[in-house]
Amino acid sequence: MSTNESYKGYKGAALDTLKQFEALVWSDVVISTEKAEFTGIILPRSEAADPNHVVIKLRTGYNIGIEASKISNINIEGRKEAHYKIPEKAFPVDPKKPRVKLFGTGGTIASRLDYRTGAVIPAFSPGELYGSVPELADFCNLETEKLYGVFSENMGTEQWAGTANAIGAEIERGVKGIVIGHGTDTMHHTAAILSFMVQNSPVPIVMVGSQRSSDRPSSDAALNLMHSVKAAAESDIAEVTVCMFGPTSDSYGLLHQGTRVRKMHSSYRSTFRTIGDFPIAMVDRTKITPLRDDYRKRRTDKNVIINTAFEEKVAIVYYYPNMQPDIIDSLIDNGYKGIVIAGTGLGHVNKPLYPALKRAHEKGIHVYMTVQTLWGYVQMYVYDTGRDMMELGVIPSANMLPEVAYMKLCWALGQSNDPEIVRNIMLTPIANETTEREPSNGYLILQGGIPEVEEFISKYRK
Repeated sequence: MSTNESYKGYKGAALDTLKQFEALVWSDVVISTEKAEFTGIILPRSEAADPNHVVIKLRTGYNIGIEASKISNINIEGRKEAHYKIPEKAFPVDPKKPRVKLFGTGGTIASRLDYRTGAVIPAFSPGELYGSVPELADFCNLETEKLYGVFSENMGTEQWAGTANAIGAEIERGVKGIVIGHGTDTMHHTAAILSFMVQNSPVPIVMVGSQRSSDRPSSDAALNLMHSVKAAAESDIAEVTVCMFGPTSDSYGLLHQGTRVRKMHSSYRSTFRTIGDFPIAMVDRTKITPLRDDYRKRRTDKNVIINTAFEEKVAIVYYYPNMQPDIIDSLIDNGYKGIVIAGTGLGHVNKPLYPALKRAHEKGIHVYMTVQTLWGYVQMYVYDTGRDMMELGVIPSANMLPEVAYMKLCWALGQSNDPEIVRNIMLTPIANETTEREPSNGYLILQGGIPEVEEFISKYRK
């Protein structure tokens, strides 16, 4: 006998269709429409979902929605109720292996799907993580601590400072490596600010996330977690880094320096790229291969500098043609102390903004210029317009990425409001945020469709 509980979450036309064919949730079915047949398992629906679609998990592992009005038949081949719970096993302790601490801030490294709400529930205890990714025990003795449970867009001063302080406390306790689980959308922002708040670390600090949650067959969560934990446990790279997929395949991960990394694609698993330099290293389950040798090396002491000062009244402004000066004026009038501009070309804005920029300088607001191109340097001395802006008090910031310049200016103004002190902090590299030069073969864009590029890709496509 079926009840509404047997049709978990379904309502309206979709519920009527399931009842018509007596197809309960978790039934193994073949659904027929005028155009095709779909084989899979009927999944529960979120309480907030629309009433017009039946959702099934295909044999491939992907979920699809089928419009109820187009379903002509549902053939039921069996039923077995599923319980999406990650198995939990005691994480084995090996005194010969290093201790690694995994901090959680809200990103879903390992997860299960709550079909009632549609939410992805993170698995986070060592037992859950070991049940999901048993290979972690090959690298270390893993401890976990949930610091926050927020979407990455909600990370802010409280979370950044709290994470930095937690890192400092673990280093004092003698941890051999730290991993920080984080949502991918703003992970490069957090990597940048932690590079300034946590200086001279004696151990690796590795940020990690996943582009696709663990309930998807194409999830990058397990491999990213393995790579990041291995890097934290075994590498000698004592810097803040981001560890995510290198190529789109499952071949290896890359360690990106925290001040030179950026999320560059909304959905690719290989979304993170090092900008203006090379990644620090390649990581797979068997080895770590450095690509550079100018990184800070692991040490045995516990000396680390934690400085979480932060000024929140700083803005980043992305310049666009015909921008009106009231954008800058509003920041002045609202008491902002710093402005980072992502300018065009070598670092330019239009002349109508000049009076507002002059007023900002006269009000003691610190204004720094970066470039929208991401690659390349601000070079405001090349054209008259750039030199004019420097006379108005706008300071070029070399090849610092806009988001990194924003984070550094927030941190610098947390130390002082004195223009010379702030300028000295901003223009003195702390964590490779500015470099003397960019590698000649670092900037490379593979433009699909061009014959030589297609030939190159065909040789290496897996």
